[in-house]
Amino acid sequence: MRVLVVEDNVDILTNVLDYLELHGYSVDCAQDGITGLHLAATQHYDLIVLDIMLPGLDGYQLCQRLREDARRDTPILMLTARDALDDRLRGLRAGADDYLVKPFSLAELVARIEAITRRSRGVSVAELQVADLVLNPATYQVTRAGQTLKLNPMGTRLLALLMKKSPAVVKREVLEMEMWGEDLPDRDSLRSHIHQLRLVVDKPFAQPLIHTVHGVGYRLAELAE
Repeated sequence: MRVLVVEDNVDILTNVLDYLELHGYSVDCAQDGITGLHLAATQHYDLIVLDIMLPGLDGYQLCQRLREDARRDTPILMLTARDALDDRLRGLRAGADDYLVKPFSLAELVARIEAITRRSRGVSVAELQVADLVLNPATYQVTRAGQTLKLNPMGTRLLALLMKKSPAVVKREVLEMEMWGEDLPDRDSLRSHIHQLRLVVDKPFAQPLIHTVHGVGYRLAELAE
């Protein structure tokens, strides 16, 4: 099982990392909200352990952006030093699945992780579909008109972002943030990836699905504006 731990306290992070790895988990770590959001939005995790008080982007904001902008449904266990009902409710409303109040025992942390993942295993991942274009988020298989399309990982990630927002326009800044986080490449990189995506998704077919909205971004839809 692959777990992302987002926690800025080095001592807590180290203890959690060592304990989870001892119990057979594969663990990635982040010590700030921006890095945590980038990893959570671009990598696959079975669960995220998320602290609330983080530099850059707090746990509430990270959780909400992951749910609403990135459209990720990865289970989230939120860590909080606050036991007030309002704080716990705020975390749940932001999209957390459960919470654990600090200080906590590492054995309870693992028990909570196991309980959350048991509940989530039965939930199937819905396919993304726009017109005759289909992407399976579980297998990353992409087909159009029944034909399998071969995309590189960056192309698949970009396509998934556009399909999740379809038919809405996605600003180029949002796409760049989701693709590269704060480590932004030059401005032509996104354009190049869109061009490569069009060669595979649109060029062999009669109707284009990827549309440029000049000065704003891109949209994936059956009909152009």
